[in-house]
Amino acid sequence: MNQFNGLDYGTPERVSDNTVTLEIDGVEVNVAAGTSVMRAAVEAGVNVPKLCATDSLEPFGSCRLCLVEIAGRKGYPASCTTPCEPGMKVKTQTPKLADIRKGMMELYISDHPLDCLTCPTNGNCELQDMAGVVGLRDVRYGYEGKNHLKLEKDESNPYFTYDASKCIVCNRCVRACEETQGTFALTISGRGFDSRVSAGQDQAFMESECVSCGACVDACPTATLTEKTVIMMGQAEHSKITTCAYCGVGCSFKAEMKGNEVVRMVPNKDGHANHGHSCVKGRFAWGYATHKDRMLKPMIRAKITDPWREVSWDEAVNYAASEFRRIQAKFGKDSIGGITSSRCTNEETYLVQKLVRAAFGNNNVDTCARVCHSPTGYGLKQTLGESAGTQAFDSVMKADVIMIIGANPASAHPVFASQMKRRLRQGAKLIVIDPRATEMVKSPHVEADYHLKLMPGTNVAVITAMAHVIMSESLFDADFIAARCEEQSFKDWQQFVLRPDNSPEAMAAISGVPAEELRGAARLFAAGGNGAIYYGLGVTEHSQGSTMVMGIANLAMATGNIGREGVGVNPLRGQNNVQGACDMGSFPHELPGYRHISDTTVRTEFEQAWNCTLDPEPGLRIPNMFDAALDGSFMGLYCEGEDIVQSDPNTQHVTAALAAMECIVVQDLFLNETAKYAHVFLPGSSFLEKDGTFTNAERRISRVRKVMPPKAGKSDWEVTVALANALGYPMRYKHPSEIMAEIAALTPTFRGVSYKKIDELGSIQWPCNEEAPGGTPTMHIGEFVRGKGKFINTQFFASAEKVTRKFPLILTTGRILSQYNVGAQTRRTDNNQWHSEDRLEVHPHDAEERGIKQDDWVGIESRAGQTVLRATITDRVQPGVVYTTFHFPESGANVITTNNSDWATNCPEYKVTAVQVMPVTQASEWQQGYSRFNREQLRLSKGAPADAEQESAVADK
Repeated sequence: MNQFNGLDYGTPERVSDNTVTLEIDGVEVNVAAGTSVMRAAVEAGVNVPKLCATDSLEPFGSCRLCLVEIAGRKGYPASCTTPCEPGMKVKTQTPKLADIRKGMMELYISDHPLDCLTCPTNGNCELQDMAGVVGLRDVRYGYEGKNHLKLEKDESNPYFTYDASKCIVCNRCVRACEETQGTFALTISGRGFDSRVSAGQDQAFMESECVSCGACVDACPTATLTEKTVIMMGQAEHSKITTCAYCGVGCSFKAEMKGNEVVRMVPNKDGHANHGHSCVKGRFAWGYATHKDRMLKPMIRAKITDPWREVSWDEAVNYAASEFRRIQAKFGKDSIGGITSSRCTNEETYLVQKLVRAAFGNNNVDTCARVCHSPTGYGLKQTLGESAGTQAFDSVMKADVIMIIGANPASAHPVFASQMKRRLRQGAKLIVIDPRATEMVKSPHVEADYHLKLMPGTNVAVITAMAHVIMSESLFDADFIAARCEEQSFKDWQQFVLRPDNSPEAMAAISGVPAEELRGAARLFAAGGNGAIYYGLGVTEHSQGSTMVMGIANLAMATGNIGREGVGVNPLRGQNNVQGACDMGSFPHELPGYRHISDTTVRTEFEQAWNCTLDPEPGLRIPNMFDAALDGSFMGLYCEGEDIVQSDPNTQHVTAALAAMECIVVQDLFLNETAKYAHVFLPGSSFLEKDGTFTNAERRISRVRKVMPPKAGKSDWEVTVALANALGYPMRYKHPSEIMAEIAALTPTFRGVSYKKIDELGSIQWPCNEEAPGGTPTMHIGEFVRGKGKFINTQFFASAEKVTRKFPLILTTGRILSQYNVGAQTRRTDNNQWHSEDRLEVHPHDAEERGIKQDDWVGIESRAGQTVLRATITDRVQPGVVYTTFHFPESGANVITTNNSDWATNCPEYKVTAVQVMPVTQASEWQQGYSRFNREQLRLSKGAPADAEQESAVADK
């Protein structure tokens, strides 16, 4: 139910090469075979009354309002469930139909509160609309008999209310939960007159399996399921399309507004990435943008033990610029650098890397992709020729075998997971490679055919063993390899994988996966039809992350699963603009478009456009910046939109490096963990306060549109422009569209991208240029970007992080549905009601061995540090493995992760940390110190003097 979502055709669109011609109310209509009479009528300009039908759900035929007359047929069939037939003559408006519809509406209204004037959906209610359409003026049946008018509301969910008294049992919410979300949390309890929507077995919504995606709320045609913001604020008066700022799915939303206030965020049914679906974060967890913790004034201080001092924008920017110039004069040109953000737009990220190269005069720029998907960029570039996924999300609907490696889409990419689960319910096969039993291994109506429960750190062993089976059993696609791949690289790789030490039997001892399971999964993937691989941080965040990405590409090429729909190699990007941050040249060795800084031709093009001289030598990566800071040669940092203290590994090492620097400029929404080490704080702007673009995991460039003025007075791109100008390097952009025009002019894969084209098409998948003016949903059709695909040997090397008697368990990390990344946004919303702390999952055997019980506090110690979490005892993890999330700074998950990293990219090995876990009775010293430091920073932000304990605990910087 949404007044801003346009025409509702009643039933989904059907695609067919065959067409059907029929007559509706005397008008000839030509539609695709399989189209419902209702949809055909709407296409002919005739809106048939309806309540149970909507074009996002399969037809149900329960409300009986959409009945029509068809010549030669008895009775009055429902137009939503009746497919069009050639020559059919349909009447949608006759006296008899009007009488039936009015009678049906009388029955609905006879058990419905007549409180329209005070109802929260007044003016946006389909039941109200249909009463008007059918001309209902009287209700002959009073309220004297049995009714549902006094049923209590379920207010348990923080975001929406369930008012059963207004339910018309149309089933739309139940069907949305099944068809759209795939959770199957809702049902119809009772029979006949007693029928009502129920969450599980008559549970409150918060006690049920409901994941609060909002599909039921969006589907409801009455006020039965209504957002609490609508109840409180009333109906919106305008809307604007924008793009979600959470995960890499890139869902399109309509921000429904009253003036400059958001009433609700409604998924855009024309959104190409989400098709009108959403998750709890994008749908409801946007309140952080107006949270009281937002920092709205620029601040400076000489030392981090000083209180913050609020200053004007000009003073803050000029102070930062003067400090950077002072540091460069003292320590040299390469003594400062910048970190771009996957949270920011393409345009903002582009400006930061441009500022570092052109205004700082070096290439010391990096991005948070360093700590998540940098191995994707390296591995796919080497094998396929392009640092990005190969498919559109919709491609999964043509997959026959889906392989998920080191990812849990149900938690981290839930909207895409719902689409994937639809395909699995249609019969596609599923292989999950993960140390943990994620929600994708088994959920309602979905169960993996193979779950390869490997030991963390052995991905390469498993992928190479699967390749061994495919080659030794001649399951490879010889024609594809001969036509599309380098002959010699294939021969070398074939010889390598066929070695006995790469067999499933040999690798079983290393990975912990039985040989027969490895063989079965390999056979299924190779021989099961279209095979699509989706992977996440469980692939990349390893010491062999780049090797594993190349192993995945090898497997796809060997089986011919590249270059068409239903197949491909698909990295599931964690943050909303990880792909875009990489595209925009955020790595120290690459300019926008993944072109090396040492390439004279490319560098000259940028020098001419930017009116500067660029350093041909790559700069420092983030870990190198930290090391150089401790060595005394890197002393200044501009950090936009990243909380490196909480997100990067080995927290003690990170904080020591930051404490050693002389000027840290943090630009963010909140006074985060990194800001505690900053000397300049520049307020950031949320996605609701800016114009620009995000690029999602399928290379889809979508518009972000400003729906309210920046609360701090400037959008992020304007802050970077001001800093560049203060440094003496002029930037004269008036709008982000001008920045995108410059990006397009300098980046071959973006040549055809413009705001005008995005507005026309809705979104664009790069490459978008002269060869592909409408974008490229599927890459590597016909040939690979690099020409011939290159097979690369993937020798397994065990992680340097070893279990010992002192550290006998392996810790691995991941995400949970309700929280997001370091939690800066979601922790400031009611999502905390689902997940208010990070927990350590421990297998029952390991727990019993250590005397750990459910909810006990446990100490986790590694070679890097220690922290304390509460325990959850579960067999989702296997013996010898423990698991936690990293959404709350108090848990200090990265206090215990080490400096081990990927051999090619320095991506941290978050997924393999040797630990010991024991029950404790009090918080760790680290947590106590964190709490003291947190309290002190709060005092400093309010202008209070530092205490003696704090003065002695923190470096005098």
